[in-house]
Amino acid sequence: MPIDLFTFPNLLFFFKRCPRYIEPQNLTRVSEFFLTGLSDDLELQPLLFGLFLSMYLVSVLGNLLIILAVSSDPHLHTPMYFFLSNLSLADIGFTSTTIPKMIVDIQTQSRVISYVGCLTQMSFFMLFGCLDSLLLAAMAYDRFVAICHPLRYLVIMNPRLCGLLVLASLFINVLVSQMHNSIVLQLTYFKDVEISNFFCDPSQLLNLACSDTFTNNIVMYFVGVISGFLPMSGIFFSYYKIVSSILRIPSTSGKYKAFATCGSHLSVVCLFYGTGLGVYLSSAVSTSLRKGAVASVVYTVVTPMLNPFIYSLRNRDIQRAMQRLLSKTI
Repeated sequence: MPIDLFTFPNLLFFFKRCPRYIEPQNLTRVSEFFLTGLSDDLELQPLLFGLFLSMYLVSVLGNLLIILAVSSDPHLHTPMYFFLSNLSLADIGFTSTTIPKMIVDIQTQSRVISYVGCLTQMSFFMLFGCLDSLLLAAMAYDRFVAICHPLRYLVIMNPRLCGLLVLASLFINVLVSQMHNSIVLQLTYFKDVEISNFFCDPSQLLNLACSDTFTNNIVMYFVGVISGFLPMSGIFFSYYKIVSSILRIPSTSGKYKAFATCGSHLSVVCLFYGTGLGVYLSSAVSTSLRKGAVASVVYTVVTPMLNPFIYSLRNRDIQRAMQRLLSKTI
């Protein structure tokens, strides 16, 4: 039966030393982890509770409204909006993976998460986070075909290809997350049970483990290549071709109209990767893990919340679809 490390402080010291002379099968597994959260100030807890509950509701309702607007309007049954509705669905899953747990922890003043719960949260966090990245790459390819090959757009971006792109993205994400989980499941004991964040950060969990750091680094680099480098390379290549095609358009109005079709997507790409890169750089420069946790709020909460506003404010088709949807429900 698992032993609670919070009940046995001496055992916690034992785990911190990470002795290598004991066989792994003779060790007691960790049953719980402790999430430090964003702040220990009790006076800030009601403010944090209200703030994150509001942001979570706005994020879920905004993305849900995008999905309903696209599905209810036949004029929006195009590849671009098909990918957009899937991106909104991924954003709902991404925020729902971390924020409800944090809200409950603030309300109950309990920051303990079970080992199984931590592993589950980490799995879905990686799944939806990587799915966001790959869907943005698919949307960049869609804009590339629309601008560089407009006459063949409907032939190339047929429903079968769009469905295959989404299914391939989902399959790759499931494969990556399960591979990461298989590594974590092999971890027997940890240096510490305190995770300096409000959710089970995959990189921090691997750093706490008493295992071969070379294997951990290989896994993290592989995940980074699949979820970051490859999608970003595809996006950069697509926009390189897009900009080259736009510059060859003779009229200024034609250039503006062509660029306006990918303006919303480009804004979301900059927000998604810009905040992620900012969090990475801030955590690398700053020695405070708590500051890194605060910075991670940007890409886990703020970015999914802003995506519906970016697309609705910059897209008249979405605005008209939302107006028709609201007029039917009122």
